[in-house]
Parts: sequence; structure tokens; C-alpha cells
Amino acid sequence: MKNNIFLLALILLITGCSQERNSALNIIPMPQSYQLQNKLYKLAPSPTFSIIADEATKSNLAEYIKSVYPAASIVENGGNISLQISDATEQTSPEGYIVTTNEDGIIASSSSEAGLFYALQTINQCIVNEGGMPYGRIVDEPRFAYRGMMLDVSRHFFDKDFVIKQIDALARYKINRLHLHLTDAAGWRIEIKKYPRLTQFAAWRGAATWKEWWNNGREYVEEGSANAHGGYYTQDDIREIVAYAQKRHITIIPEIEMPAHSEEVLTAYPELSCTHEPYKQADFCVGNEKTFEFLENVLSEVIELFPSEYIHIGGDEAEKKSWPTCPLCQKRMKEEGLKDVDELQSYLIQRIEKFVNSKGRQIIGWDEILDGGLAPNATVMSWRGTEGGLAAAKAGHKAIMSPGTFCYLDQYQDAPHTLPEAIGGYLPLKKVYSYDPIPQEFSEEEAKFIHGVQGNIWAEYIPTPEHMEMMAYPRILAIAEVGWSNPEVKCYDNFRNRALTAVEYLKEKGYNPFDLVNETGNRPEAEYPVEHLAIGKKVTYSEDAPYHDGYAAGKDTTLVDGIFGGWNNNDGIWQGFIKGGIDVVIDLEKETPITSVSAAFMQICNPWIFMPCEVTISASNDNKEYKELTKIVHEVVKDDALTFKHFGWEGETQARYIRYQAKSSSEGGWLFTDEIVIK
Repeated sequence: MKNNIFLLALILLITGCSQERNSALNIIPMPQSYQLQNKLYKLAPSPTFSIIADEATKSNLAEYIKSVYPAASIVENGGNISLQISDATEQTSPEGYIVTTNEDGIIASSSSEAGLFYALQTINQCIVNEGGMPYGRIVDEPRFAYRGMMLDVSRHFFDKDFVIKQIDALARYKINRLHLHLTDAAGWRIEIKKYPRLTQFAAWRGAATWKEWWNNGREYVEEGSANAHGGYYTQDDIREIVAYAQKRHITIIPEIEMPAHSEEVLTAYPELSCTHEPYKQADFCVGNEKTFEFLENVLSEVIELFPSEYIHIGGDEAEKKSWPTCPLCQKRMKEEGLKDVDELQSYLIQRIEKFVNSKGRQIIGWDEILDGGLAPNATVMSWRGTEGGLAAAKAGHKAIMSPGTFCYLDQYQDAPHTLPEAIGGYLPLKKVYSYDPIPQEFSEEEAKFIHGVQGNIWAEYIPTPEHMEMMAYPRILAIAEVGWSNPEVKCYDNFRNRALTAVEYLKEKGYNPFDLVNETGNRPEAEYPVEHLAIGKKVTYSEDAPYHDGYAAGKDTTLVDGIFGGWNNNDGIWQGFIKGGIDVVIDLEKETPITSVSAAFMQICNPWIFMPCEVTISASNDNKEYKELTKIVHEVVKDDALTFKHFGWEGETQARYIRYQAKSSSEGGWLFTDEIVIK
């Protein structure tokens, strides 16, 4: 048996990461196939490039080459690097390319300009990271057509120059979509000629940070006011961003939120809400024809500015709280035969889709656009797990996979106490990299509808450009490889080494990536299992205090599996309770000497997770009469930190049953615990 174990370990060491066979290729994302030699073609200080392509492609690539290699010359034939448009390629994707390198130079071929551009990125990274291009052949193409990053510019505004700077980095790593979250309660960020109040008023607030604004009245101010904070892109700014991105083969996708997340619009134009009162509503009035007039006018200007196939319409988190009592909404529902407010939202989405389709474009929305019936041609961006993507695929719709568990880059990427405040959670580089956009439960046919993957950076707690870059890099590089490289060529240990190189490059270029080399890692308690008396024993949950289905972790075995949770309440180890607190009984199966009982809780107030205000620990031999071992009263103090605290008892007793009870504070909210340790 020991020999078999040794043999298995040896096999895993040799084959566990296929790319370790040739770690000299230090680029991101990892190509699909390559055969390389241990020899480099080194570029001269003043390299020559030849481009065999149509005039537009020649012009675009030449301009880009000069921006990267200022001393380069463009020649007709025989350059050190030759870029060639060719139909005789081996890839099915127009973004695919082949690079062949020998003593005569480097030849890159593709069926499209985009493919040649990505070949250039591979060449550029090799030259910078290795000092030259390895001899041999690379045959490469993306796994998914859509590889994106979402930048939230509503919660905190990031100007045109910042966006253009990010485009350069994203293009280097073959990201081809930049989704701009342009509108939300915190500020409207795009000039609309027909509705000037959106940028004269709804783009400005009286607090520098989202958090200050959110906690202090959430009011808007006039542009030019002494205390005005915010900003917006002029239409000329948008044209410049779009044109710059196009030359780097990145499509800019605009998002205009509807029907929810629209407090800024409904304060500037309150007649579009159900109550017609400023500062009262987040959702458009779907029964009001003026709502559709407004949205269509806005979208018409947006479509003129953005040539993207997709127009993102949001569609998430609509409260719909005024629709059941709004006369216009109720009239609309009656006239259209809509049975509930979900179908009323679907009515808006489908009507907007028809308008967008009439302009030659398609809509994309967060997975709530499934509620009440999906619009006929819509693409779903699946953020609440994979369920939305699966539902879209089953209905024959494209899906972009962007689940919060793997793709929400606003979460902490390392130990929270080592980083600036974030929204919560824990999403390290390794977990982002582990994501596969095609879930195991998808059939081969359903998998065809998975169009791509996207990392999202929501900016509630990201007030500065430096902080935004730290949250993006290097995790968006993991998204880039998830979206480009097939699973069989991926290896995290190899990727991390390549990411370390990328981090140093980004620093040299003036970016502010996360300091990956000094990564702290997960909560220490989560690294090793613990042995104790209750491991594997039966746990009975009170019917009045069940765990929440959304945070069930390992269900009834969670609290006695010997595994502690990490920094993130959503890691599948912490168990969440929202109703009735915690009230569980553990059966040790026989009367047992006991010296301690303890459980850890986490507190992070932003998502409404608090410590218990009271913990009671009791013991019994018959599960009827219990002796109280301790009652701990705790004052719950709201703060901005992620904290952990053990609530327990130490002493001497004998018992078969241990009852552990924890009460929520007057704040209500969640209780999260990971293990009840009995010794």
C-alpha cells in the first residue's frame, strides 16, 4: 500500500501541471499549444516589422507597434518580426494566431487583425520577460469569445485617462471587453444631451466617498458647488475611450441601469417614479409612458456613442415595492395581462429589448432579467452563482459567467487586516484562477451557450485609482487565463510565478498591483483540521432557528466536521443563520467527561453580519433536563473591521448532550459560525 501511495505521488508530481514541462514560456494567458526550444531570438534595439495585410490593418498595427517600440521601423518585407494575414490557419477563432520563431526572425500569422494583435502580445511579453522569443512554434486561440472586466465608475468616478490606462493593461493580457457601470444611485456618469440634469445634478454628491454619502442622507448637489464630488464623461470623452479601445481590440460595453438602482435619475426627474417625489424611489415607474420615452432617448444617444454589439441594461435587484400600489403600474399590469410584479419587470425588459434590437444591437443584463420571463434575444450575465447561466443556456440564450464567489474582485484578496477596507469576503488569486465557467452539471449542448467570463469590480469601497488597480491586478489576469486557456493547460503554481512577473512589470509601468509576493494567505485556523469529541456526531437544529439554505455549508454536519472557515463567510465552511439565532444540540452518544465547549463567530457589518449578543451553553444526559454551564452577554459594537471571536466555556462536567445557543443583537442581521469544538 505504501509503495502504491509513493507511486501515485510521483505520478502527480510529474503530471499534475502539464505546463511545468516548459516553464520558460512566461506569459499570461497560457497558450493552448506550443513546441519550443531552449534558444532565444533576441530583438535588436531598433527592430524592423513587416505587415502583410490590408491598409487599415497595416495602419492600426503600425501605430500600435510604434507605441510599444518607439525605435522600430516598418518595412515592406523581411522584418525581424513579420505579421501576416492568412486564411491558412489552424484555428476556428478569428482571435487565434500562430507564431513561428527561428534564426531568421519571428513570423506571426492569423486570419484577422485581432489575431495578429494577440500574437504581438505574446511576442511582447516573451521579449520583456525572457529577453527574447523562444525558437519554436505557438498555436493559440481563446477558449471563450468574451473575456471581460467590469469597472464600476458610478460609486466612485474614475476619469478618462484612468480608463485608457487600464485598456493598455487589459489588452496586454488579451481581455477583450471592458464593461462600464455608468449609472447607479451614487452618480450618473455619461453626458446625455437631451437630459442635462443627469450631469448637472445627478452626477454630483456632497461627500467624497460612497460610504460617507450612503451614511449621511444620500443627497445630490449642483455641479460647481463647493462640496461637489463626482464627475462624468462627456460624449467626446466616450468617443476617445471607445476609439482607443477599438485599436486594442477591446469592446467597451455601456451599462444603463433599469428598472432599479436609479435613485439619481428619479431625483433629477422625479416624474419618472411611481410617487413623483425626489429621494423616495429606486425603481422606474413601468406604468408611465414617460419612463419609456426617457429610456429610449437615453439609449439612442448611448447607442450612437458605443458601437458594441451589447448594450447592458442592468435589471438587477429591483425592489418593486411601489409597483403593487402604483395606479399606473397596476393599470399596465391589467392591460397587458401580467400576473405579478416580476412579469411587470419582464414587460419593461422585453419592450426595451425590442427598441435596442431595432437599432441593430442586443441587450445583456444581470440574471434577474430571467424573472418573469426572459426577453427573446437577451444574453444573461450570471452573477448569483451559476444558476442564471444554466437557466439561460437551457432556454437557448447566451450566458456570460460572472458568479460573485469567483468573479467579484471587490472582495478582500488577502487577510483583511493587511488591506484597505473592502466590501467583505475573501477572494484570493488562487480561487479566481480555479474557476471554470462551464459548470460540471452543464451538458455538452448547454455548454455551447457559455459565451465567456467576466470579473467585476464594484467600487463602493474603492475610492482611489491606486486602490482600484490594487483590486484589479493581478486577479483580472487570472480571469484572462480562465477565459483564454483550456483547463488542461492551466496550473496555479505555474500561473502564480508568471503573475509575480506580471506584477513587477505593471509596477514598472506605473500601475499599483497587489503585492503578491508578500501575500499573507487564508485565516490560519482554516489551514488545518481540528480533532475534538464532537467530530462526526449528530447535530439537531431547532426548528425555530434553522440555518439559511443560502449558507448551509455542509448542512447538518458543518459544525462537527473539524474544519474551520477562512476570511470569507461565503467559503462553503461558515454556516449562516438569519432567523431565530442558533440553537443546536450535539449528541456525543454516551456520557463523556468534558472540559471545554467553544465556537467562533465572525463580524463584518457591511453585509450585516454581527457577533451574537448572548451565548448560552448547557449540558444534559437525557436531552430533557439541561444544566447551564455558562451564559455570555456580549455588547455588539458596529465597526468597519472583519473580526473573529470565540464564545465558550471551560471547566469540568460529564454529559452526553451539549446545547449551544446564540442570540442575535438588536441590530438583527446574520450570525455565522463554523465549528463547535468540544474537548
